[in-house]
This record gives sequence, structure tokens and C-alpha cells, in this order.
Amino acid sequence: MKNKYSKPAVKEESLDPQDWSELKKLGNVMVNDMVHFLQTIREQPVWTKPPQSVKNNFKSPLPQSSMQLGEVYDEFKQNILPYYLGNIHPRYWSWVMGTGTPQSMFAEMLAAGMNCNVGIGDQAPMYVDQQVIDWCKQMMNFPAESSGAIVSSASVANLNALIVARNSVSSSIRRTGINGQRKMVIYASTEAHSCIQKAAEIIGIGSDGVRKVKVNDKYEMDTVHLQELIEEDKKEGNIPICVVANVGTVNTGAIDPLDKIFWTCCKENLWMHVDGAFGALLKLLPEYEEQLDCLEFADSIAFDLHKWMSIPYEAGMVLVKDADAHRNTFALQADYISNNERGIAAGPEPTSNFGFELSRNFKALKIWMSLKEHGIEKFARLIRQNVTQAKYLTDLIEQSEELELTAPTRTNIVCFRFNPQTNDLDLDKLNKEILMRLQESGIAAPSYTRLNGNYCMRVANVNHRTIKNDLDVLVNEIIKIGNQVMKEEEVMVDC
Repeated sequence: MKNKYSKPAVKEESLDPQDWSELKKLGNVMVNDMVHFLQTIREQPVWTKPPQSVKNNFKSPLPQSSMQLGEVYDEFKQNILPYYLGNIHPRYWSWVMGTGTPQSMFAEMLAAGMNCNVGIGDQAPMYVDQQVIDWCKQMMNFPAESSGAIVSSASVANLNALIVARNSVSSSIRRTGINGQRKMVIYASTEAHSCIQKAAEIIGIGSDGVRKVKVNDKYEMDTVHLQELIEEDKKEGNIPICVVANVGTVNTGAIDPLDKIFWTCCKENLWMHVDGAFGALLKLLPEYEEQLDCLEFADSIAFDLHKWMSIPYEAGMVLVKDADAHRNTFALQADYISNNERGIAAGPEPTSNFGFELSRNFKALKIWMSLKEHGIEKFARLIRQNVTQAKYLTDLIEQSEELELTAPTRTNIVCFRFNPQTNDLDLDKLNKEILMRLQESGIAAPSYTRLNGNYCMRVANVNHRTIKNDLDVLVNEIIKIGNQVMKEEEVMVDC
């Protein structure tokens, strides 16, 4: 019997479409549009500045009611897609940003469709995750019993490793913190990535606990100065814990002397960590065997697969040789995430035993599919191709009377500037103006840095779409714009 006080039944809802056939049609349109976008990327400008009218669209208030997905997609095509960063373009070489692939775009879709939390459970994605980590161990010649974790970036991978290095000092740090410890210090060259200092700040060592080691004229760590700093710290009662070696510095692509750093770490009983954000993958090339022959002796390595392996963002990796040290740093088996003997909660060890995150997306799928499709030998060839292209650009610069190198080219990074050898030129101002005009033109997008106090342009080539002709275009346009800016300056002076 119906109660006269009962409320009317409320229709239950979900986020699934009301018409699946319409969703399929729109999905096909999206796929075709994005494939066409990538297929014709060379015909588009490298970068287009978002106009103010577009920026204003992103100031609208929180949506309260529904709109058709097709309309939302139209807004994406109009206000988002044309104003991308540019790193998928063949003439993009800013910072160190990978290019991605059309095939991996589909892998991202598959992973999002499954929407797995790859943190715990007897599910295939957990085994894929572990296989990708095992493959990365093989790339770096790390032992099978070592551990690893797929993370968002090399910055997070470096943080993960440095936490393990810190905790290796004392088994009580997780319980008592570092307040009762003597001052701990880590060592990194003046060319180390800023994430090393950030990591030190996060884990309680502080920026004062990062000793900046001098570099030589090739921007490689000076291991004599390293030893001097270690001796000073020991005399002052500080605790040296770790040396961070660079394999591919962010500024110039330099590789620190791993053999000397390794022996220093052995002698001083220090943790050896390698920041190989992009350069660690040079391990795949026999021609870098001598420089990287001690890479596998490191206690930990951080690197990105979304750089030189063109995996879509995000795909970072940390490897730790001592799996127990790694596990003891992060494992915390709360009742709600402990493994069961059977059922969904059986399966592999929770990934949270090797990092801070409990909820994780299925990052491993795009890596797994990409390695399956292309094979590691093709990735090695593409890495070698980029290094060869960097040498080609270096030759073009050395042959030009108006350009000069500002650092040796050791890997895939070329640093240089426009310098027509004319008196009374502000070369910093001139090169900055050239770079900005080059980017604004949509022709090419190198980035910039300062070396020995001088502003210079910087090409970091991890782009599988780049061909040598793109570098010819770059050089010609820089010289053209440089001369144009100089003429404008002459006119201004005459006025």
C-alpha cells in the first residue's frame, strides 16, 4: 500500500550516454580529427599564441547544467587544439620534451576506458606494470632482483630515489624524522636539474644541504672538487649521504664521469644516484658504452620514457638496486590495502610499497604497447638519429660566420648564439629577441639558457619527427631574423 507521506520516486542517473550509437559516431569523428591533426602537423605552425578572446573563454563560471558533448568538442577544436605547446611538431626543440606518437594516443584511450587503479589487485594491468619495470631494468643492465616504479616524471623519480638514499642513513628516520640526525648533505654539480634542490627541500635536507660541485669546461662534474667538499663536510661533523651524477645535463647534455663518481661513492660509502632524465637511454647505444659503463653500478637511476622514447606524458621511471631499501622506505600495509590469499586483493605486491602514491593510472599500457610495436632496437636507432642531427646542426653553426657554439655538443643538445662579430652589440638582448621572434613566427622553437653568464639559444633534440632539413631552416631563419633586428636597431639609432 502506498504511503501518502512517501516522496515521488527520483529517476536514477548515470554518466553513461543515453544514446551509445551517437557516442560511437562522435568518437569516430574525434579519432579521425586527431589522426589528421598529427598527420598534417608539419604543415601547421610550431606554436600559435592564444589570443585574448580565447583566454577569456576560460574565465566563465562553473557549469551548472548539461550541454551536448558535441558542443563541448566544438569548443575544444576552436579554443584548445590550435593553441598547443608545439612539442609534437618536427621543429620543436624547447626544454627537453618528447613528441609522442599517434599509436600511443590510442593506448591512452584504452587505458582511460579501462580506468584501472594500478595500485593493488589481481588484475592484468599490475602484471603489465611489473613487466615494463623489468624491461627498464634490462635497458639499464640493472639486476632482476632490483625494484622500480613508474611515476609521473624524472623529477618525481629523483625525489623517490633521494628519499630512499636519505632513509638508508638510519632505520629510524621513518619513525623519528631527521630532527635528531646530524646535518645530512648530498652532492650535485652546478649543472644539476632544479628538481634535485626541490627534492632536498622536500625531504628535510634543505637547499643548504645540497653541495654544488664545480664543473669543467665540458660542463662535467669536477670530482676533485667533489672530494674536497666531502672532506670539508666530514670535518664539520655533517653526514654525506649521496652523490647525484648527471647523464645528460639539462643545459648542455653533458655526462658526468660516472667511473670516478662511483669509486668516490665506494670509498666514502655514499649512495650513488643517477639523474638520467633523457640521457640514461644513451645506454642503448654501443658508442656510449665507455662513458656509461658504470651506470649499472649506481644505487638508483631516474629517467623519463616520455622524452627520448616518445611515450605520451606522463611516463617517468625510478630504479633502485636494493629492493628492500626501496620497500622499507615506502611500504605501509594498512588493513584496507593488505593482500589476501585469494580474490581481487591477491596478486602482485602493491605498487605503493615503492612510492608515495596509492591511486595510480595505467601508465604502463602505452609504454608496453609502444615497446611491443616498435622494439627497443628502433628506439635506439631514433636516439642515434637525434644525436647525429645534433652533430649536423653543430657543423652548420661552425660553418657560419654569424653563429657560434657556446658549449661542446656531447649528445643531443646544441647551445649557440647569433654573433656577427660587430662592436657595440648587446648579444644577450639580440639573441633573446631573435628567439622570441622565431617562436612567434611559428617556424621553429628552440629554447634558451645561460652559459658562463651569456644568453644563448638551445636545441634539445628528442624529436622523432625532425629531419636534417628542419635544422637548415632553423639556421637560415635565425640568421635572417638576426640581420633584420640589427637593421631595425640601426634605423632607431639614426632616428
